[in-house]
Amino acid sequence: MAAELHPRSGKLVGLSNSNRTARRNQPVQEFNHGLVLSKEPLRDRDVFTVRIDKKVNSWSGSIEIGVTTLDPALLDFPSSATGLKGGSWIVSGCSVLRDGRSVLEEYGRDLDQLAEGDRVGIQRSSRGELHLWVNGQDCGPAASGLPPKLWAVVDLYGKCTQVTVVSCEPPLPSAERETVVRDEEEEEEEEEEEEEEDAVVCGVREDAGITALMNVAAMNGVMMGDEVPELSCGHSRPDKFPNNLEPDAVLTEHQLFDVFNNAIVSFYRAEDEGGGEEEGGGGGTGGSGAPGSDLSSSRNDARSGSRGGPSSNDSGTGAGDAGNAGSTGNANSGAGGGSGAAAGGLTTNDALLFHEKCGTLIKLSNNNKTAERRRPLDEFNNGVVMTNRPLRHNEMFEIRIDKLVDKWSGSIEIGVTTHIPNNLDYPATMTNLRSGTIMMSGCGILTNGKGTRREYCEFSLDELQEGDHIGLMRKASGALHFYINGIDQGVAAAQTPGVVYGVVDLYGMAVKVTIVHNHNHSERLRRNNAIMRAMSPDVGRPRPTLTPDSDAPERLLFHANCGQKAAIISEGRTALRPHATDDFNHGVVLSSRPLRSNEVFQVRIDKMVDKWAGSIEIGVTTHNPAFLQLPSTMTNLRSGTWMMTGNGVMHNGTTILDEYGHNLDRLKAGDTVGVVRKEDSSLHFFVNGIAQGPAAWNVPPNVYAVVDLYGQAAQATIMDDMVDLPPLPEDSSEGPTAMSPGSPCSVLGASAATDLRFHHLHGTNAVITNGGRTALRQNCRSEFNDAIVISNRCLRDGELFEIIIQKMVDRWSGSIEAGVTAIRPEELEFPNTMTDIDYDTWMLSGTAIMQDGNTMRNNYGCDLDSLTSGSRIGMMRSAVGDLHYYINGVDQGIACSGLPPEVFAVIDLYGQCVQVSITSSSGPLDNSLCTSNVTEKSFPIHSPGVAHRLHGKHGKNVVLLGEGCQAVRVGGYAHGIVFSAKELKVDELFEVRIADVDEQWCGSLHVGLTTLPPPELPSCPLSGFSPSLPQLRAKVTWLLCGSEVRRNGVLQRQNYGRSLDRLTVGNRVGVKRCSDDTMHIFIDGEDMGPAATAVAKKVYAVLDLYGRITAVSIVSSTLPEDADGVKAPSLSSGSCSEGEEDSTPVREAAGEPCATAPTAMAFLENHGKNIQLSNQKLTAARVSSYNQGLLVTAQPLTTQQLFQFQIDRLNPSWTSSLSLGVIGHSPDRLNFPSTACCLKRSAWLLQRDSIFHNSLKICENYGPNLDTCPEGTVLGLLVDANSCLHLYVNGMDQGVAAQDIPSPCYPFIDLYGQCEQVTIIVDSIPAAGGEDDDGRCQGDMEKADVVDGIKESVCWTPPPDVSPNKSCEYQGLCSRFKDLLTLPDGYFSEDAKYNLCYCESCRKLRGDEPYYKRGEPPRDYALPFGWCCFALRIKSHCEVSNALKKWHIAYHGTSVGALRRTLDHSQLLPGTSSVFSVAPAKAEGPDGYGDPEENSAPGREVLRVRLSPTMRYSGLETFAPKVQFRDPRSHRRHQAQVGFQVCVRPGSYKAGPQQTLGHGEPLDPRFSNSEIEWVTKEQGGTLLYGLLVRVE
Repeated sequence: MAAELHPRSGKLVGLSNSNRTARRNQPVQEFNHGLVLSKEPLRDRDVFTVRIDKKVNSWSGSIEIGVTTLDPALLDFPSSATGLKGGSWIVSGCSVLRDGRSVLEEYGRDLDQLAEGDRVGIQRSSRGELHLWVNGQDCGPAASGLPPKLWAVVDLYGKCTQVTVVSCEPPLPSAERETVVRDEEEEEEEEEEEEEEDAVVCGVREDAGITALMNVAAMNGVMMGDEVPELSCGHSRPDKFPNNLEPDAVLTEHQLFDVFNNAIVSFYRAEDEGGGEEEGGGGGTGGSGAPGSDLSSSRNDARSGSRGGPSSNDSGTGAGDAGNAGSTGNANSGAGGGSGAAAGGLTTNDALLFHEKCGTLIKLSNNNKTAERRRPLDEFNNGVVMTNRPLRHNEMFEIRIDKLVDKWSGSIEIGVTTHIPNNLDYPATMTNLRSGTIMMSGCGILTNGKGTRREYCEFSLDELQEGDHIGLMRKASGALHFYINGIDQGVAAAQTPGVVYGVVDLYGMAVKVTIVHNHNHSERLRRNNAIMRAMSPDVGRPRPTLTPDSDAPERLLFHANCGQKAAIISEGRTALRPHATDDFNHGVVLSSRPLRSNEVFQVRIDKMVDKWAGSIEIGVTTHNPAFLQLPSTMTNLRSGTWMMTGNGVMHNGTTILDEYGHNLDRLKAGDTVGVVRKEDSSLHFFVNGIAQGPAAWNVPPNVYAVVDLYGQAAQATIMDDMVDLPPLPEDSSEGPTAMSPGSPCSVLGASAATDLRFHHLHGTNAVITNGGRTALRQNCRSEFNDAIVISNRCLRDGELFEIIIQKMVDRWSGSIEAGVTAIRPEELEFPNTMTDIDYDTWMLSGTAIMQDGNTMRNNYGCDLDSLTSGSRIGMMRSAVGDLHYYINGVDQGIACSGLPPEVFAVIDLYGQCVQVSITSSSGPLDNSLCTSNVTEKSFPIHSPGVAHRLHGKHGKNVVLLGEGCQAVRVGGYAHGIVFSAKELKVDELFEVRIADVDEQWCGSLHVGLTTLPPPELPSCPLSGFSPSLPQLRAKVTWLLCGSEVRRNGVLQRQNYGRSLDRLTVGNRVGVKRCSDDTMHIFIDGEDMGPAATAVAKKVYAVLDLYGRITAVSIVSSTLPEDADGVKAPSLSSGSCSEGEEDSTPVREAAGEPCATAPTAMAFLENHGKNIQLSNQKLTAARVSSYNQGLLVTAQPLTTQQLFQFQIDRLNPSWTSSLSLGVIGHSPDRLNFPSTACCLKRSAWLLQRDSIFHNSLKICENYGPNLDTCPEGTVLGLLVDANSCLHLYVNGMDQGVAAQDIPSPCYPFIDLYGQCEQVTIIVDSIPAAGGEDDDGRCQGDMEKADVVDGIKESVCWTPPPDVSPNKSCEYQGLCSRFKDLLTLPDGYFSEDAKYNLCYCESCRKLRGDEPYYKRGEPPRDYALPFGWCCFALRIKSHCEVSNALKKWHIAYHGTSVGALRRTLDHSQLLPGTSSVFSVAPAKAEGPDGYGDPEENSAPGREVLRVRLSPTMRYSGLETFAPKVQFRDPRSHRRHQAQVGFQVCVRPGSYKAGPQQTLGHGEPLDPRFSNSEIEWVTKEQGGTLLYGLLVRVE
């Protein structure tokens, strides 16, 4: 037979090379219509073999191959091979299909995993069986009973775009067989070596059994038999091996693998023989099962019956049909069954299935691969299923969610257990099992039913959807890993027992799952990205809320999944067609989330081209962009879509309105178009802000906005009120090199001195924008390489070429690569990656320096793979020919030497790195290259100094290397404490890099600050020293362990920043004591925020090389000596640091900050166009719109001068609010932009809770959120003597916001959004916390006490006018919950100003201290941070007034059901509160509080009420049980708790140890466990003060 293809083929196929080569046209645009057939029918035993010549990464799926009875000369070619009917057998992936229906799910090699150059063939044997051949190896029979006349079929599907027929002839004779067997022996020997390291059967190593297997495999290819006996505990190998094969039988790779694995795992089944004995006879037609062997269970899927070898079809039933029968797993050849040897007796039940014994509501199907919970709408549990055998090491157990119901809370749970299914009494839910079980539930890990890791991964199982995959794997090291849609979530448990079964709990919403054997992750990786984008910020687990913005609407952006010719830049705000002059369609982009009712989605047309007809189209669709296969133009979509095109409206591709509104085809660059779905389900469009009227009705909710960049429309940007729009491109008619608004404001402006740009020649997937300053990789989620960019000229000696990473994706491994080349761009044939070049090229990849594609040096000073968005990378060739790299301005040292004089800078946008821009730092480099422009998540920038060193006193297991720059733990897991050699200066960062880890240990690095001077320690080694840092008690020590902050080992804070437990080699960890007496932890250069307050002045950095971390090296250096200048006193500082005396009176600390008289401040006459000045230029108001409200003072801000202003008026019609900052140049010639975020020169901006420098974010989570400041708030700015900028809120210093502020500088205010009017305060106001004449918060004022560095005052409640109840989302949520309780309004104070929110943002606004004193005598109590207090109505008689002043403050947790009865009595009556907080107690004896009263009946019970001075105790769920509710506004589910703030009469209670919860670590650092619980039995001893509500 001729090895040619038939001339008739699919409509996208092109044939060449004498019809031997087939290529699918338009491989990036189309994925199917690539069907080709052989020219002639196949002869028996001929293998029709093709070679895969070319693949693309744009699609999932790949080549499909098979046979058909259909004559190609008469065939009407379908779009794919699976559409062939009338007698067709196709192998797709690892499945076999007959006439489009699956008959075998697990067969042979996975065709989707084949690479370019691999060969695949199809054969009809003389027995009528179908065989697949991959790279010369037979995969066994795939089907039987095939007709004699068949044509070969090849489908160039998905990734496969070109194949060539290489042969069509019978396989080689016995010589090939010997080669195959020899190859299989080598593979088995490699597996033997791996298994020898771990596998021990009943205490005896398996070497003998495995060696016997290999010997049998080498004997003439004869290795078949009728049973594989089990290994009992007394055997180290099988008793005997099969020996009844036909003499000329040849084992396939899979048969040999099955036998090998059977010998290893058969001992597992010695304890579980029931399944095999009961069903051993279900051998299928013409066969008999192996008697008494569980290995021949009829639950084997079709894989066992089809891959074992040639199956006998004398009985008339082939392996292909057997796959549907579901009972052919042991189709052994019996005595009269014919001459064919079947695989059932040879293979075990190798594929993982569900065990027959399962939960009472479980129904198994699909050969026990599918489990379904019966009555899912009536029952939510009793759905436990387990695997039929133990999991092997490194074996993936993966399931697919097939069905969910939207009725219950909670969903699927998955894990492992040591319990044997046959012996287990299945519980209702697996987390009820208290032994031998590890389960993933939600996003946490439960061991034996108890939570061991609350926040294990970013995904929550409760949020997964139908079609998502969940897997787990027990590694050979014993570590248990979980996988979500193919992505490893990390170690869930370090040590898992050796023999474990997989277990799935179909709980709650989860109804049906199927075991997945094809672990092809490509589609699941795509789904993962969609899931992560679809998840709200608080999905899966509670997260610490720093500001009320967590409940704010999610910003509208473009979805990353866009049309084939489109690209998304500017962090999702801008969409463009990079090659708009080459293509007119495939420019569809969708919003990243559904539109809310009445939410306007509006875009501005940035760029047009004149080549095409037609223009932008806009509309909505019900299709989720994460799963939508985007059409070439949106009007081609025939379902769920409404579009405005031209001046008409189309629904599902059909015109419904002809003459609707303004013609979109006539719009120009700068015009805007918008769409909104209103609450009445009508759809409206806008053109340049003008409503065009209703366009459609009955539009469903949850629709996504759509923009089609069609024809002339080349680029569009979303308009919103969060950040002002970037400027239009300078040349809107140019092609791909036209300026794009995608680059951030930090990149070089047009007036910069350097001429360095990216060259116009670049890799295939690269796009150059922004006048050559910005480079991006298009199709970043489908392409990971072919994106090399190069500088437009060679670098001069000493010239720095620096770029900033602007965008990254989590789709790939690997990241940016950077270097230089002597090859001119015009002579360079751009490869896939730059490390493929084998001459005149030097690159840094990860930590490796590579020359001409070969690694010449490892472990260079930086790791490019660890960089994040905002990091800067620079390259410089010195005058002597050395190559230096700079990370965020810090020289990493000489990378290599001997470079030629003329080299070009090269950037490879590889893997995760998607977009970069050339920075303004590029150009000639001087010796003082150190910028203050710190970027978000950047490496620390140090001034030149001497590298830090470690002190010679250290733990006994530590050895110091490299002159004290490296520390290595040489033994054990503890005794690894090391100190910095010197005290840390203020704002000096001490940072180390993880150099080595040992995975055999758990635990990780501890880092912190200590007042313990290392010179005072005894001689080294410190054998009597604390083994670990948490146990260090000699002096005050603040440290971070995992994600917990501790002080002297006592827990102070949980869930702080990233956990240190996840550190690995290359990660960097640093600690800094800041000028505001706080400790900050840095991880990979990112500030995690303040970890501890009131830190002493003289501290040393301290590290503990504990557990996994065995070696670190220092990467930081000391600050210059003059950096330790005298800091200006804080205006509101009334505290002193740990261990120091407070010799300064409090009122003096709040005095005038500078001796010189402050300059009178007023607003400059020049301002934004919407501003109107009045009141002698002290008051400014925005009179129209929401922007153009920029103000600058006419006078500069002198050092130590506090500039303050008050917010006079807010307009709730807008979102966002004011921002403020300083500029370092005169404002006289300032061209005022529309918003302050567009100030790009010498500007420091405070916006929301972030700080920006020249429009680039440098800090997050600073101070309160300015968007939540209510009317009356006083804001201020001050530059101290060290040129540090401070923000003041109501007189409270929020700490250093920015450094290196130039002098002079000018304050500016941007009246944006809600903020419409402000007034400068001429006289400074006192700090918040001053006296108030209101009886509710007025106590006996005393001088502030200072205890342990924490300032207290006597009963201070913030002034009512600074209560942020008008804008706090959290307070609004708590208020809506209170309304749901339907409590009478008469119980609550009529004046809502006394309702106080204690969320993070509100308390920062007021400047709340955590602890205060109250009563006579004064006693400490803690403010209820995280709760919201609703003031209760209080009678105004004398006794109550006295109680407010002289009684103590305490808290009482209760249940929702007890609220009404408690309020009815206006006090906490015994027996009326929650059953959790009122307990009967017998008289306790002479020393107890509960002594019997006089004249009381003997033995009567005394009811007592439990209180506490802190809600950390009273707010525990034991006292205040959580209830679920649905927010009537957002319709989201929340959990809520309630309690009371009460006044307690002194002497009516007794403070004692906690009785309810037992002993443990202190819940509140201020109160020890011996006094945290107050107990009272007196009626009238408590007065209800406020209702407390907390919502999660």
